[in-house]
Amino acid sequence: MLMTILFVLIALSIIVPYAFYRATDRKKGKECLLMNTISFFSVLAAALIVTLGGGVSALAAGEADGVSIGMGLRYIGAALSTGLSGVGGGVAVASAASAAIGAMSENESIMGKTLIFVALAEGIALYGLVISILILNS
Repeated sequence: MLMTILFVLIALSIIVPYAFYRATDRKKGKECLLMNTISFFSVLAAALIVTLGGGVSALAAGEADGVSIGMGLRYIGAALSTGLSGVGGGVAVASAASAAIGAMSENESIMGKTLIFVALAEGIALYGLVISILILNS
């Protein structure tokens, strides 16, 4: 019953701002987007608190399986190093590749040089993956 109510609230947090946007003849787009974002994430946070609040704690479940807090932090560190380096590599490739395409449109003979810059930007994600492998194997 509770999950049905939460599902309906999440659906309404998307439908109501869209209906308001359509009713105002698309003149209040920023206000509708702000209302949608605030309502969706507040309902989602409430759903997470309600559904996960009464369960078994992770510490008690980990001690039953023989997993320590240090092992859990190791997994979090590996996930953060892989994820953040992937995001950073994506941002770097986006800017380097667009600049490389712009430069190649003016002078086609510099293709090799531009590929080096794009490959260096992709290397950031590989470094994060290597660090996460080192963390998990230590």
